[in-house]
Amino acid sequence: MSFFVENWSLLLVALASGGMLLWPVLSKGASAGGVSPTDAVMLMNREKAVVVDVCQPDEFAAGHVAAAKNIPLGDLEAKLGGAIKNKATPVILVCASGIRSSKAVGIANKLGFERAQSLAGGMRAWREAGLPVEKA
Repeated sequence: MSFFVENWSLLLVALASGGMLLWPVLSKGASAGGVSPTDAVMLMNREKAVVVDVCQPDEFAAGHVAAAKNIPLGDLEAKLGGAIKNKATPVILVCASGIRSSKAVGIANKLGFERAQSLAGGMRAWREAGLPVEKA
């Protein structure tokens, strides 16, 4: 017991570092990595979520989620508010791999779309889940 009393600062450092190592695991939720393809389908069916593909038009034409709107990432800040009037509507942002759509979530949140989520894994995960893809 005297060891802990005499070395309380070492104990505190050990607990803090352990907490920092566990934080990413404990804080991961649906919003951290995005929404899974099956959860995205449920949001689309149950809550009429709007799907916005942030890929370039040529990528969008090669294959996208059915009924998705194409707003390239560079145009998202200017065009998202005009494309979706109700900011309480769930918005699922999609790209090829999930990287651009994760950035797009930040833009959508800044514009007031609090229910914006990225499709985890992007179109790659959508295809791997065997979900339908539309081509323009």
